[in-house]
Amino acid sequence: MSEVNLLALELQWDDEDRDGYHVGCARTGPLLGAEQLGLSVYELPPGNSVCPYHYEPCCEEWLVVLTGTPTLRTPDGEQELRPWDAVFFPPDETGAHKVTNRGDEPSRVAMISTKPQIGTAVYPDSNKIGIWPPGKLFKLDSAVDYFDGEP
Repeated sequence: MSEVNLLALELQWDDEDRDGYHVGCARTGPLLGAEQLGLSVYELPPGNSVCPYHYEPCCEEWLVVLTGTPTLRTPDGEQELRPWDAVFFPPDETGAHKVTNRGDEPSRVAMISTKPQIGTAVYPDSNKIGIWPPGKLFKLDSAVDYFDGEP
């Protein structure tokens, strides 16, 4: 059995993250040998969000607050969370969410999710959809008919 301590994980920071989204991250699945479930730990400095407001149509997700008091935005509005609060996001538009640290201290959260072979995320605020792999984003307005371009 493998184990990791979620509060002691060494986080990776991406210097290319834009302002407001500069967070540390550790993906525990590879560390534990998991293949069908993912658990990522994020550390949010004050004023930063994990990612833009989105939902994942092919993936159930959970949020567990480890430290701090992040603000959660959902279709129902915003609410401040506390350590050990857990929230479930269903795989449809009702599961849209954004996690932001509006406090003065860093906040650490764990995101648990199912791991489909092809991941998708819809970003309602910017009218985009992302597909992984290959890691590309598209405007929903550029949709074409199913038979477009077919002989």
